[in-house]
Amino acid sequence: MVRSALRHRTSVAVAAIAAAALLLTGCGGQGGAEDESAPPASSAPEADQVDDKPADEEPEEEETEPAEEIVLEFGDESDQVRELQARLAQLDHFAADPTGYYGDVTVGAVAGFQEAQQLEVSGTVFESTWAAITELSTAPSQQELYPPQLVMGYGDNNDQVRELQARLIQLGHFDEKPTGYYGDVTSSAVRAFQQSAGIEATGQLDESTWSALKEQTSAPAQDDMFPPIEVPEVETPANLDERCMTGRALCISKTTNTLSWVIDGQVKTTMDVRFGTEEYPTREGEFDVYWKSRNHHSTLYDSPMPYAMFFDGGQAVHYSENFAANGYNGGSYGCVNVRDEAAIAALFDEVREGDKVIVHW
Repeated sequence: MVRSALRHRTSVAVAAIAAAALLLTGCGGQGGAEDESAPPASSAPEADQVDDKPADEEPEEEETEPAEEIVLEFGDESDQVRELQARLAQLDHFAADPTGYYGDVTVGAVAGFQEAQQLEVSGTVFESTWAAITELSTAPSQQELYPPQLVMGYGDNNDQVRELQARLIQLGHFDEKPTGYYGDVTSSAVRAFQQSAGIEATGQLDESTWSALKEQTSAPAQDDMFPPIEVPEVETPANLDERCMTGRALCISKTTNTLSWVIDGQVKTTMDVRFGTEEYPTREGEFDVYWKSRNHHSTLYDSPMPYAMFFDGGQAVHYSENFAANGYNGGSYGCVNVRDEAAIAALFDEVREGDKVIVHW
């Protein structure tokens, strides 16, 4: 009975162990089939497995300098731009009058200043550029910010300049005949008037100077502005070209080396001339004066050509200091040289664009 009971218990225990083993095998088989494509529940993201830094620590960023602020730039229009332009004018980097507009001229002036000061050249006023400009200049005055507008100035050549010169003659500040050209003589005369009138003596005719001058003078007559030019009487050259006998003509003879100013067949004046060398011959023919340039300077040959009257391309009648000094020992690059400066200056005022030029033998 005892053995039978032991056998029975042993059989029950073995059966229980076998059943448990069978149950465990069954769960494992089903779970493995279902989980082939899914991660284990206890698995963590790959990044978490390799990241050993604390969760609250952020990655370090590289330190960068903050961008420099722009004070003024192209397209701006303000009183500060006007101040910038006036300060640059003090430093000889801005030649125009201040306008308050930041355009191409101002960009170029700023770039020139930056280059001179070994700053980064951009044409834009950054904080460092503005600091350098204000350090090297002074706060501009009202007159620097808003300079008087010029009525006439150096280099002008017109009838209004003749009126100016005629008015200055009335006050004894201009000793020559009106020419219409605003040069050194006119500038000195304007400066003398400004000094006598208690105006800042600049030699430039601004609105206040022009108003004061008109108050002290009367409107000049036509003869005062265009006085007749006295020319010596000369005999008509025997070989005057027939093309010179009508209208207004500069009649230039290569045979006699002379230039005759002829109006309706009457010779008004004659002067010695010199022509181009064999390598640069003066062309013969009938031409017109197409351009006049009182203080011309040849960029091609880097030589002065005062009182130039152009008639054929780059060939012109003009005064030659070399001809005056060396005579016919030499020649021009094709132009007609005159050695009498007073004569060519008077002729320059007489000749008009469109007048004939006859170069002949």
